[in-house]
Amino acid sequence: MPFEEVELEALYGPLNETEKKNAPATLFVAGDKELLRRGRRVSVVGTRKPSEEGRKRAERFTRFLVEEGITVVSGLAQGIDTVAHWTAIESGGRTIAVLGTPLDKCYPAKNRELLERIMREHLAVSQFPPGSPGGRRCFPMRNRTMALLSDATVIIEAGDGSGTLHQGWEALRLGRLLFLAESLTKDPSVKWPAEMIHYGAQVLSDTKHFLDLLPEIGRNEVADLDF
Repeated sequence: MPFEEVELEALYGPLNETEKKNAPATLFVAGDKELLRRGRRVSVVGTRKPSEEGRKRAERFTRFLVEEGITVVSGLAQGIDTVAHWTAIESGGRTIAVLGTPLDKCYPAKNRELLERIMREHLAVSQFPPGSPGGRRCFPMRNRTMALLSDATVIIEAGDGSGTLHQGWEALRLGRLLFLAESLTKDPSVKWPAEMIHYGAQVLSDTKHFLDLLPEIGRNEVADLDF
């Protein structure tokens, strides 16, 4: 699948100082670059081993985003990420995959079909050059970039120590909205939600509250002006 290297600011638009310090200078992209230039984008992320209720919650919320015309962003990992991508596609929506590997690799390997479809019909991006070795350190970097490219991040389900938490903290650090599924705040087995809420995360209790807080246009989208 053909891909190209583009400067992030040329693709996404101007960054503030905090964003510049934490953003890759370039991205490797395959697919419809306009998905990073128009509309609102929301990351739907979570554990690689979701419960059945977690999967259903991810499906319901992703379908809601599609109905609202919001592009669904996720990281191509197994579990919640895979559910979010496939649900967006099967619901007729748009999705962006932000990879923790170069575009010429796929992790997990079983998501190869999903990645190729996203490259053809949607958008896949990576900050890692083709042929680079990658490694575990790349996934927290990917999470930072995914948070940067999204207007908001929603964590559906994640345990203490989950890699998903990297994205939550990066979203808060970058000044992006962070939502936690209400079920997480009622789960006595996890401790991290209370800390993130203390630092500004919102509880996703209903979709109206979510839409009220979400910007009416994407962060890097210019609104039509009436004079």
